[in-house]
Amino acid sequence: MPTVKKIEIVFAVFLAIGAALSFLPQKALASTNIDAANHWAWNDNVGWLDFYSTGNVNVAGTGLSGYASSSLDYIALDCNTSPNGNICGTSNFQVTNDGSGNLAGWAWNDNVGWISFCGNSSGGSIWNGSTWVCPSSPTYEATIDSAGNFQGWAWNDNVGWISFNCDNTNSCGTVNYLVTTVWSPAVSGWLQSSTFDTGSSGTTYNSIMWNGTLPTGDSVKFQLATASSSSANWGAACASNACNSSVCDGAFVGPDGTSNSYYTPSGPGIPVPITACYANGKRYFRYIVYLGKGANVTSTPVVNNVVVNWSP
Repeated sequence: MPTVKKIEIVFAVFLAIGAALSFLPQKALASTNIDAANHWAWNDNVGWLDFYSTGNVNVAGTGLSGYASSSLDYIALDCNTSPNGNICGTSNFQVTNDGSGNLAGWAWNDNVGWISFCGNSSGGSIWNGSTWVCPSSPTYEATIDSAGNFQGWAWNDNVGWISFNCDNTNSCGTVNYLVTTVWSPAVSGWLQSSTFDTGSSGTTYNSIMWNGTLPTGDSVKFQLATASSSSANWGAACASNACNSSVCDGAFVGPDGTSNSYYTPSGPGIPVPITACYANGKRYFRYIVYLGKGANVTSTPVVNNVVVNWSP
């Protein structure tokens, strides 16, 4: 029979985040969390892109939704909330957020096609089985800073670079523009656990889940690190994601064995499988739990405990 290890989290960390939210200004329409004054991006061929006038663009800890307007017509940020409704059955796309303000994925415009929010010379974002993530060593990326300001660039093969902030073009003294949202990484949080000892060097890690409350639009996700020794270099970079490789002792990874992915239960009390080959055969483990804020700044996730299911 599997042994269930129940790990209690000190959730006061999360409640402190929730308390901080009460001081954030409400500076957008009820249906959007984009700033009413700062909502413009720029492209040399298209001109201004407006993230506010449609009244439905929202930034959450997991991604963007709604659609922006431009001289090219609408720019859909999420297949579930496109101008034509939910089209995810025929085209699965979204501009994603890793919870720390690093954007990835794709937007769509009927006239110029895909707009990439991060990438390198080999291409844009990659689908990891559950979300869009940046490729290795991205050379461009759109981000959101601690003040809620968009930074960086997006790219389209037909019209070129899209700038979200005049800082990118050193033009702020002449033309001031930026896109700002109520959401920011400052209202997200994370917590690393202490080291847990399973008592067995042949441990099989089965699943991870959490209990608590999850308001609509918020997120809770995990990365797991396992090691053969309690004195491992916890948080070390993984030189290789080979299964059971000792070079990855202490590296916090998600289901694909890299730091770019996360175990993301669909809600409290719902376990998600742990990818066996990246975790098994190691006696000790730690986890990091990440909390992501959605568009509703008056709510916050509450994590009461985390349950790791493992077999000796």
